[in-house]
Amino acid sequence: MNLKVAGIKFSYNHTPILDGVSFSLRPGKILGVLGVNGAGKSTLLKCLNRILRPSAGAVLLDEDDIQKMRRSEIARHFGYVPQKYGEESLTVFDAVLLGRKPYIKWAASRRDLLVVEDVLKRLQLERLAQRPVNHLSGGEHQKVIIGRALAQEPEVLLLDEPTSNLDLKNQLRVMNIITNAVHDFSISAIVSLHDINLALRFVDHFLMLKGGVVHFLSPKDMVTSAAIEEVYGVKVIIGHVDGHKVIIPVDGGLERSGR
Repeated sequence: MNLKVAGIKFSYNHTPILDGVSFSLRPGKILGVLGVNGAGKSTLLKCLNRILRPSAGAVLLDEDDIQKMRRSEIARHFGYVPQKYGEESLTVFDAVLLGRKPYIKWAASRRDLLVVEDVLKRLQLERLAQRPVNHLSGGEHQKVIIGRALAQEPEVLLLDEPTSNLDLKNQLRVMNIITNAVHDFSISAIVSLHDINLALRFVDHFLMLKGGVVHFLSPKDMVTSAAIEEVYGVKVIIGHVDGHKVIIPVDGGLERSGR
């Protein structure tokens, strides 16, 4: 399904956070949402699946307005991976099975169990299926949360800083999981990230927020050092390493203490 976001506005206690955010995304593509802390990245994701209700604007899936959908219907279309989650005593299998909740009426069906088994296999979590989630490493735990979202069989994945608190190897693993899921299931993903270089490696389009508005929206190959400086307030140069575009902060871009 094609996603269209038109003029989303949202405020906390009369303080504007998002002011007319618009974009579109088609299946098979990943949109990276970037910006400084407090730019509204997490708020935007929560508005997209109606955890938060925008004061204006619309979120459309093939012209169907999610504001008119039941909560369970939204959960079938959007898989959400939050930035923070509590410790869980559930097993890995049961935690991923929770993603089937929008489909389960009385008890899990054979199809529900098969979906969970397939997700565990794709994420290489089979050997951990009966282990309590709160006994896992950070990287394994994050894979379980993503697995739960994938078990919903969504058209759109919403991931709020999915690589935060992960080491470099697990950051790459998690982003590869997201990329593979998008391509294998022909879905789309919207990922909020702090690491611009990680975004350049994995996402297809950049959406940079500043002051509650879309300051920059384009394919990642069109991102400029000027746009990054305008959003982050840091001078950078754009280089290439082993075929990958990289962002390098310029010495002097920030004031040094003592000057």
